[in-house]
Amino acid sequence: MLKINEVYNMDCIDAIKLLDDKSIDLVVMDPPYLLNLTKVKKTTSFNNYTNELIGLKDGFDLNVLDLLIPKMKKINMYIYCSKRQVKDLIEYFINKDCNYEILTWHKQNPSPLINNNYLPDTEYIVFAREKGVRLYGNYYTKRKYYLSGVNQVDKKKYKHPTIKPLPFIENHIINSSKEGELILDCYCGSGTTLVGAIKNKRNFIGFEIDKNYYEIAKQRVEEALAEEFKIETESSE
Repeated sequence: MLKINEVYNMDCIDAIKLLDDKSIDLVVMDPPYLLNLTKVKKTTSFNNYTNELIGLKDGFDLNVLDLLIPKMKKINMYIYCSKRQVKDLIEYFINKDCNYEILTWHKQNPSPLINNNYLPDTEYIVFAREKGVRLYGNYYTKRKYYLSGVNQVDKKKYKHPTIKPLPFIENHIINSSKEGELILDCYCGSGTTLVGAIKNKRNFIGFEIDKNYYEIAKQRVEEALAEEFKIETESSE
């Protein structure tokens, strides 16, 4: 078993194999999307976002899920994905006899790259849980959609092109785990899921193959742990 409350600079395919069977309570992950993108030669402040995503456009192998499931106590996953991936993911979990929901993040200030398409203002999250897995939370955390801006402040601060809103990630954690349980993010990027786990008193493990993002995630984790320690110390005085 890998040490908990750590970030690992590893390919998740290799790292998942090191986890103990039946050890993970919840998976929240944002793997590479399957996108129809072509590199933009003449960039502007509006279209450069396309080039930022080129390296993430080929999706991920669903065999990752086959590796993950034995490591979970029960299937309990949130997977961020593109519209093109929703069908395959839902079919995968239906074949596992899971319940599922499609959650959405709606962006109020999306990129204006429309051409012959609707605005790219919606991102999708497939939530799948095995029968018998509880859903906690409340009236506000259980909404199936989240409305916000594109998160430009965090994108600039943590230098990750697809960073997700921390409050929405926290909703997943609150709704689908209890304090002290173990959350895994095997594509942890700049560490948003791990920070959400810390803020809500969950344990975590994160994998990130990119060295730069790993360093950013590690720094964010250290800062979040220090902040939680400070809060706990002050509340006990």
